[in-house]
Amino acid sequence: MSNICQFTVPASRDIESIIDYVADKSSLGAAERLLKKINQKCRTLASFPNMGRRRDELLPSLRSFPVDDYLIFYQPIENGIEILRVVSGYRDLEALFSDEDGE
Repeated sequence: MSNICQFTVPASRDIESIIDYVADKSSLGAAERLLKKINQKCRTLASFPNMGRRRDELLPSLRSFPVDDYLIFYQPIENGIEILRVVSGYRDLEALFSDEDGE
C-alpha cells in the first residue's frame, strides 16, 4: 500500500493558478512538465515525509520542499502527508501563513 498524499483546497487552487500562469507565460508543454514534477515530488514526500525543511517558524510541524521556483508546504499525517500550499518561493511566507490563522 502506498502512502497518502492529500491536497487541501488552497493547495489545489495554488497548483491550478501556477499551471495557468506557466501555460500563459511560457507554453502548455512547460505547464504540463511542471505539474508532473510537482506531482512526482509530492509522491516522494509522502514516502519520505521528513525529507523537507522544517518550517516551525510558520506553523508547528510544517515542512517545505522546493520544486523549481515554488515551495511545497506540507505536514506529515498518519500514512503520508497533507499538502497545505504550493506557492512561489518569492512570496511573503510569514504573511501567507498568518493570513490562514483567520480562516
